[in-house]
Amino acid sequence: MSKDRPPELKTLGDKKLSSKLNGGRHVQGILWGFEPFMNLVINECAEMATSGQQSNTGMEVIGGNSIIMLEALA
Repeated sequence: MSKDRPPELKTLGDKKLSSKLNGGRHVQGILWGFEPFMNLVINECAEMATSGQQSNTGMEVIGGNSIIMLEALA
């Protein structure tokens, strides 16, 4: 049996991320910080609505338990 390894977030510092969250939210921004519980601090954060609208929210703290998917953007 193999152990699951936590994501290597330190390699993504100061890089743009896209994340899908509980409740159907989708946000993008620059990873500014994180901690072992995978709570993230995202700078220059923008929330993407399903209608295609984008709302800039500045800096956000996202609880690790609400993250469904994280993706590094180019």
